[in-house]
Amino acid sequence: MKPFHFTTRRALPRRAFLRGLGVTLTLPWLEAMRPAFAAADKSAPRRFVSVVHGLGFHAPDFIPAQTGLDYEAPLYLRTLADLRARFTVLSGLSHPEVGGGHNSESSFLTAAPYSGTAAYRNTQSLDQLMAERLGAETRFASLVLSANHLATSYTPSGAMIPPEQSPSKLFTKLFVTGTADEQRAQLRRARAGRSVLDAVAEDTRRLQRDLGPGDRDKLEAWLTNVRAVEQRLATGESWAAKPKPHVGVPPPRDIADVADLAGRERAMLEVMALALQTDSTRFITLHLQGGAGVPPIAGVAEGHHNLSHHGLDDGKITQLRLIEAALIAAVGDFLRRLRDTAEGGASVLDHTTVLLGSNLGNASNHDTKNLPILVAGGGFKHAGHLAFDRARNEPLANLYVSILQRTGLEQERFASSTGTLRGLAAGSL
Repeated sequence: MKPFHFTTRRALPRRAFLRGLGVTLTLPWLEAMRPAFAAADKSAPRRFVSVVHGLGFHAPDFIPAQTGLDYEAPLYLRTLADLRARFTVLSGLSHPEVGGGHNSESSFLTAAPYSGTAAYRNTQSLDQLMAERLGAETRFASLVLSANHLATSYTPSGAMIPPEQSPSKLFTKLFVTGTADEQRAQLRRARAGRSVLDAVAEDTRRLQRDLGPGDRDKLEAWLTNVRAVEQRLATGESWAAKPKPHVGVPPPRDIADVADLAGRERAMLEVMALALQTDSTRFITLHLQGGAGVPPIAGVAEGHHNLSHHGLDDGKITQLRLIEAALIAAVGDFLRRLRDTAEGGASVLDHTTVLLGSNLGNASNHDTKNLPILVAGGGFKHAGHLAFDRARNEPLANLYVSILQRTGLEQERFASSTGTLRGLAAGSL
């Protein structure tokens, strides 16, 4: 589809807001901002998102048997059929000298050799290197998020960055300003079914009069997304107030069932999409780890962690597939939202490299080789299934160098890399 061109009565500043009653909402990128934006930067923003699942994925359902573009999609990739041209599945990758089973998650975005001894020191993660160099261009240099207290983002000194775990708190942090009392009042309004958009209705109507038809449609779609996220968060908080089966931990504010990893993932991804659409940040990491609780998925009767240690038991693998398919479906919807959001003649997905993967190639035996990796968007010329030697893996850090260069950083090495990743070329964006 050709980009739609129009004129407006006035050019909007690159950072524009809707304001009212103690609330400020950052607007998404609109074509009406192009004149002001182009004066400072002639290229669209480049972004990076990492979604790491600490229990891996069942490899036969994630990695195609064939290589190249014409592979037969395994179970999990069938739910991403409409996105097939937008991603590459990678196999035969790992971090050299990184072992330690579950503990290897700390090295996933750093590639720091993990010894399991007191001598181990982590290093700066990929996202934080980007945030350090490019993060000043947005309100938030980066967002570090999690559903389980752990994060894959590390400072230059190797300290884990404490993650945000509440989608509602993240939403407030991103889109609601004012005093602490005003923010609490807005959360009460959301719980009561009243939207933050009501507070900025007059400013919204005034802006819509100044926009061309293409931007009005984009603004309306964004406002619809904001309201939908609010409604989901309000629903989650109402569930948290109701009695729940005992799971051994206090119920979280947003989704009370800690075993509902797919639901927690989806809630966070929805707010993440808004953060990217508004260019509030360009670098986000999300870490997810299944636990002992039984997920609320039909056909699943055991905990995610136990099922990941399936020992090739068919019954456990059948249940595991249901969990992992739900997790990947949530990521698929996230990718579609980015794909369907136009930006500068392309889409937000075209300008965002999304890395989906795990630190475990086979969670059943804690293997840290042959990691399941999918990279989407980012303006890459996607290659279908790009396979490397499963016995002598290619450094995963080579992919990281390719991603760094795609974000505009002149970086030739990262940690254990030996260069860029062979076979994954940059596209025309």
